[in-house]
Amino acid sequence: MLFLGKKMEEHGMDVSMVDSPEVASSIWKDDFYSSSVIPHVPALSNSGRRVCGNIQCTGSWSAPWRNRKRPVFETQWGCSGRCVLELVRAALRRESGEKAVDEDVSQHQHRMPLGLLLLSQGWITHSQLQNALRIQRGQGGRIGEILIAECGVNADYVARGLSLQWNRPVLGAHGFSPRSMALVMPKVFVEQFGMLPLRVAGSRILYVGFEDRPDASVLFGLERMSELRVESGLVKTEEYHAALRSLLEDKVVETREEFCGEVDALAVRITAVLEQKQPVASRLVRMRQFYWLRLWLETRSLRGFGNLPQSSEDMMDYVFRMS
Repeated sequence: MLFLGKKMEEHGMDVSMVDSPEVASSIWKDDFYSSSVIPHVPALSNSGRRVCGNIQCTGSWSAPWRNRKRPVFETQWGCSGRCVLELVRAALRRESGEKAVDEDVSQHQHRMPLGLLLLSQGWITHSQLQNALRIQRGQGGRIGEILIAECGVNADYVARGLSLQWNRPVLGAHGFSPRSMALVMPKVFVEQFGMLPLRVAGSRILYVGFEDRPDASVLFGLERMSELRVESGLVKTEEYHAALRSLLEDKVVETREEFCGEVDALAVRITAVLEQKQPVASRLVRMRQFYWLRLWLETRSLRGFGNLPQSSEDMMDYVFRMS
């Protein structure tokens, strides 16, 4: 997972300059990004007919009524429901076996606490920190929010402190379009992980903001689903919540949430969805305890930045939570 901080350092620039279109353009002008996770190469025979994507398929015959254009799962077509099931099982093995890109969690114990970081920078006083910690012990809550609300600390200082703590830039909400960003992913991920899609830059970079703690694992899943380079940063609390309210009020891709007890049952359920909905394209990624299946039901729904939909029409999301 590539992040903007290293790129900015290579150019000798400060991360606070990320919101400048001219700077962003100069940074990425020599970069050409394409996803290496799932190649868009349909399996075709010498005659040009699509062949079964299941490598274990031994049959050369499929039912005459079987559509050779649908359903497509991760660029592969299955000649029967059984073969589609094998494609889904292979994808689930891949998702279950991959190690989460989760350096943020593994390194969290080694990060300086936000209060101490702000104190070391001279942005708060010792008495302000002690007062905030006392309130936190009695009422709970985030130390940054307490410092702003109860101790009169400037929100900019807290945002800059979080930026230093997580080595991420501070992102602004300018250019944010609730209508388009609401289509990026299901609302459950926005609410569960606190990730807020902000904008697409240059048709290839998706900026995602967090209020206080970026999650590298879910960002990696979003990058694979969208086929865009995903860059993350911190957003000031007031801007974050204003943009979040707008996004949650807008129209999203139709989403169905289901619970599954085990992986085998999940494979059967996903296969049933694919056979019923007959998508022209579909993809599966894991987002921590969730499995996200996105369906493109018609060819026109494939047009957009990377794999991001332009509208909710002819799109469908399934979110499976493992119990």
